[in-house]
Amino acid sequence: MKDVILANGVRMPILGFGVYKIDKADCVQCVLDALETGYRSVDTAQFYHNESEVGEAIATSGIPREEIFLTTKVWMNNYGYESAKASVYRSMEKLKTGYLDLCLLHQPFGDYYGAWRALIELYDAGLIRAIGVSNFYADRLVDICLWSDMKPMVNQMETHPVNQQKELLSWMKKYCVQLEAWSPFARGRGDIFENPVICGIAAKYGKTAAQVILRWHIQRDVVVIPKSTHKDRIQENFDIFDFALTDEDMAAMAAIDEGRSLFFSHRDPERVEIFAGMK
Repeated sequence: MKDVILANGVRMPILGFGVYKIDKADCVQCVLDALETGYRSVDTAQFYHNESEVGEAIATSGIPREEIFLTTKVWMNNYGYESAKASVYRSMEKLKTGYLDLCLLHQPFGDYYGAWRALIELYDAGLIRAIGVSNFYADRLVDICLWSDMKPMVNQMETHPVNQQKELLSWMKKYCVQLEAWSPFARGRGDIFENPVICGIAAKYGKTAAQVILRWHIQRDVVVIPKSTHKDRIQENFDIFDFALTDEDMAAMAAIDEGRSLFFSHRDPERVEIFAGMK
């Protein structure tokens, strides 16, 4: 497994297992399947409402806790210094762990500065090995890098072949922030699995379109956390380290970029109102 090295020297697997929208009833088995396959990084969040199930799977897997890179995220209704700090302790209790490998602020709204101070304090206390943010566009990211006591080490963003985040990535490199892709397959939107460029590359290597997309991500040094509830797909997503894309392949993939979200904009006022009502 390839690792990336975060700004503070912590090693993070470049491929992890995401559990967004995995029902509680399925989550334990899915995480166990992922760990059995070889994944050693699991990404959850308070908003996913399955932290307890992730914690149960890790605890019963037989794999030492220190071998697993565990991520969760603080949701906006827990922002503010005191609330965020208390919520992280609750998350650790649900996850059955005494520390987190990575904790992110999930959205760039509300009192995220107060929540960020809480993460810094927990990091300084040794309870979180790395801290970061999610869905912070370049302006918000640069703002928090310049006006806080500690820069985020990770920014988890919508990143896939149609929205490659090239401009954001240049700013993240400037401030030594690691890009992590949520929805690395764009959840299949935009007919991404039928894209002729991706399918042509897949045919050349005897791989699937999904495997080519994941390989493209990791060759850009972007951390990916694909999600699946099917064991065969979980294994397929892991089987991406026995081939490599050429410079020509990477250039062809780069040309797919449209620089647009296939979901929504965090700068849309109506979207902000929707987020404010989500728990």
